[in-house]
Amino acid sequence: MNGLILTAPNSGGGKTTLTLAILRALRDAGIAIRSGKSGPDYIDPRFHEAASGAPCVNLDAWSMSPDRLKHLAAGDTPILIEGAMGLFDGAPPDGRGATAELARVLNLPCILICDVSKQSQSVAAVVEGFSRHADDVRIVGVILNKVGSPRHETMLRRALTPVGLPVLGAVYRDDRLETPSRHLGLVQANERGDLEEFLNNAAEIARKSLDIEKILSLFGQLPSAPQKPKKLAPPAQRIAIAQDQAFAFTYPHLLQDWRDAGAELSFFSPLADQAPQDCDLVFLAGGYPELHAGKLAANTVFLNAARKAPSVYGECGGYMMMGHGMVDAAGTHHAMLGLLDLETSFQKRKLHLGYRNLAPQGGAWDMPLNGHEFHYATTTRAKGKALFKATDAEGTTLPDMGLINGAHWGSFAHVVDRT
Repeated sequence: MNGLILTAPNSGGGKTTLTLAILRALRDAGIAIRSGKSGPDYIDPRFHEAASGAPCVNLDAWSMSPDRLKHLAAGDTPILIEGAMGLFDGAPPDGRGATAELARVLNLPCILICDVSKQSQSVAAVVEGFSRHADDVRIVGVILNKVGSPRHETMLRRALTPVGLPVLGAVYRDDRLETPSRHLGLVQANERGDLEEFLNNAAEIARKSLDIEKILSLFGQLPSAPQKPKKLAPPAQRIAIAQDQAFAFTYPHLLQDWRDAGAELSFFSPLADQAPQDCDLVFLAGGYPELHAGKLAANTVFLNAARKAPSVYGECGGYMMMGHGMVDAAGTHHAMLGLLDLETSFQKRKLHLGYRNLAPQGGAWDMPLNGHEFHYATTTRAKGKALFKATDAEGTTLPDMGLINGAHWGSFAHVVDRT
């Protein structure tokens, strides 16, 4: 039951790429490995799974209880966890949910990945500062990323010698490690036709650049896990879940909660114009429906079947799909399901981001929930009863979220766990 966390001083330092590189290198070496991702991220875990060939778990220290975190991290196979943002970056006001908090709960050591593309000796101050900042967060090694030359590497290593932490490798700048992205993060794993080539190149670079054996020796012991953490009850007995490139954002831990409670889950593709079958509820998950709005608006088999379903629940992109219409970035209006009195637009983008405390006002859940909001859509019309009373991470009251129209309900919030 060993684990290790890869973290960094800031976002964009290369955590995801190097996590994928190490996962694929370990898989290629025949070493069994699992992975985890700190925070509510939907996209990186699918890359992890492609790299390792094993499931990846979300470990969100803001939304999940310590018991849930320990339960999800537990297992007979070692787990490599990718942090989110900078090590100590979390929700306001006090950084709750940061990778550092996850490290404390799981009692795991951290390796600090430093993007050194714009510094040399100053890396020592960064590493020393992070290693001393919190006595209960253990940094056990450093990886130098985006090194410019052998001379640059020598300068960095010399500067770090007095700090006393092992340098576990130096990864040079390499175009093969570049990853395309869009407004919510990386382009999804299932959209990259070159994914295997990218992962294999990354693994090759990891084998040449990193001390993989030393990294494995730094894995720490996970705490014992509770047998039965509190779980989120399913919203229906038979649930048909939209799953394709337009609706890809579901949390595996919640789907497993629902299965454990006896719910029957099935999957269908709105993009392929498939109809949900034999269900009590259709779950339209989040994703990128705005990129496929024209095709979705023309898929009459899906549209007609969803309109006739006993109940429909939508999150973020799925919520937008439930409205009367959606305006894409080019200004074209596309008719949607018309189940909620809702109109949304991507023509004028505005970022909505943050954790949410959710108090349901209807729908299938009757307990407080923790969720996350991350989208660029604007709401141009929303009429009807609200689904949630909401506050942000600091407890500030927010405008009511979502809509309920009989058996149809949804919001921009992604539900992560029960409070």
